[in-house]
Amino acid sequence: MSEENNLEKSKENNELDSAPAAEAASAAPLTPEETIAALEAQIQEHQDQFLRAKAEVENARRRSMEEVAKAHKFAIEGFAENLLPVMDSLNAALLDGGEDLAKMKEGIELTLKQLIGALEKGRVLEINPVGEKFDPHRHQAIAMVPAEQEANTVVTVLQKGYLIADRVLRPALVTVSQPK
Repeated sequence: MSEENNLEKSKENNELDSAPAAEAASAAPLTPEETIAALEAQIQEHQDQFLRAKAEVENARRRSMEEVAKAHKFAIEGFAENLLPVMDSLNAALLDGGEDLAKMKEGIELTLKQLIGALEKGRVLEINPVGEKFDPHRHQAIAMVPAEQEANTVVTVLQKGYLIADRVLRPALVTVSQPK
């Protein structure tokens, strides 16, 4: 769309530029010196327009590079903000001098829930593939074991895997059922 507008504008400019020349040609013929001077003025104007357009493009490129650099630099900011309450809970647990193991376990469970929530807000999701078909893109098989399930089905998960925005961050370590 903008290319069409630019073409229309350049046609209008060419028509405007040629209009005075046409009027001048019909009024009185120009001397070669006058023609050269008019053409040199037109060249100078076009050169100025080119330099301005070039500078504008360079400025836009520089601004976009700065924006990309800032996006990379601060991309983790939201994720870090989600982790701060988990850090606070862990620090509070370390400062607690109580010896009640039940309370300590409850605190650890609550902190784990906070951590899971922070990871989910950061789009980090757990892979728990028990009963699913083995997928080498999402699972890493450690062993094959005899099982009642269909061949190549995940039997147990030894270490959970994680996805971040549908991309494998860490594959799940699994055992897989053996073909009978």
